[in-house]
Amino acid sequence: MEQEHLHLFEGFGIELEYIIANKQTLSVSPLADELLCTASGEDRVSEVQTRDITWSNSRGLHGITTKTNGLSPLLVPLPTAFAEQAKHINALLADMDACLMPGAMHPWMNPRTEMKLWPHDGGVYEAFHNIFDCGTHGWANLQSMQISLPFYDDREFARLHAAIRLVLPIIPALAASSPVVNGAPNGIMDNRLEAYRSSAARIPSISGRVIPEQVWTRKDYERDILQRLYDDIAPYDPNAMLQTEELNARGAIARFGRGTIEIRVIDAQECPLANISIAAAVIAVVEALTGEFSASLILQQAWETDPLYTLLIETTKDAESTVISNAKYLRMMRYPEGNRCRASELWQHLIETVLPASLVYNEQWETPINTMLAQGTLARRISRAIGKQPDRDRIAEVYGQLCSCLAEGTMFKG
Repeated sequence: MEQEHLHLFEGFGIELEYIIANKQTLSVSPLADELLCTASGEDRVSEVQTRDITWSNSRGLHGITTKTNGLSPLLVPLPTAFAEQAKHINALLADMDACLMPGAMHPWMNPRTEMKLWPHDGGVYEAFHNIFDCGTHGWANLQSMQISLPFYDDREFARLHAAIRLVLPIIPALAASSPVVNGAPNGIMDNRLEAYRSSAARIPSISGRVIPEQVWTRKDYERDILQRLYDDIAPYDPNAMLQTEELNARGAIARFGRGTIEIRVIDAQECPLANISIAAAVIAVVEALTGEFSASLILQQAWETDPLYTLLIETTKDAESTVISNAKYLRMMRYPEGNRCRASELWQHLIETVLPASLVYNEQWETPINTMLAQGTLARRISRAIGKQPDRDRIAEVYGQLCSCLAEGTMFKG
């Protein structure tokens, strides 16, 4: 059933994913089912709804998702709302000798042996597992923040989709938080996105090139993107269990029944304030582009996927240190100082230029964003804290500090 749609920027949906970790060892703990049952007082529960925030299961039993109840009219109250729920969850997990761990990937999880699928979904996750093998990082060990932005009709969809496509490639330069995987740093700042983009390699059309194709109406999107996915998976999915909008694994996906586009390339941060501050920055740039602050809609729509994908791959690896040499892209973002810059410099320019004038501006975003700009992405701060060749104890010490940041609602300084 389709919902009544809002117009551009009339509401904001936020979804934050967390790891459930053993409090002593910090290894993953498959306690989501027990947590949700304890919170609700019922068996086989997949959601617990509070006034503003809903808790729900993730694909694996070691994960828990918190999300706004639909679209919130304001971002300002959300850091407090999410922080309160994190504290509530941590209080329940304390009796299970567990806690929430923030960040986009567990640093030493072995998905082959530790992944346990959520069992109460009617077999959907099992169907994915049979096709793609959920015992890999790309299915078992990814924690993100998702932003949902509304559109009312095809005209608004076209403007929003064009703007989001242009912003996606630089998001890891602000939000990367996953520099450690398989127990060691590997030189990639956004391992979550690296794993995400290849998780459906058996059927490449499902994630495409992460950056969505140039489609601007619902009819074209359903024909050129969704129907292609359904056709490609049909031989593996004879009961059509997976042939819904949720099969789409691009970095931004259209949810026409809800009238939203979900942005999915944002690594989870150390605390809700950090997450929502990044959301504010991303939304502000999207808002400015829909208002054609730097180029007309026609020029925005003219951007092909390949150059945007190339930039995304670069920021996935190097985050804020990426040198952007695509002069056309910099002009699109009204960067004033030449034909190349570091991604951190571009974000500094964008935040100074568009955030203060945005509908979502609030002074509470300033300190977290200044920390990110001055000290680097969370991935960079984690890398600096653990050192070049850390042992397991050092990694555990740093990720324990991240757990404390979430519990206390503070930024990680590294």
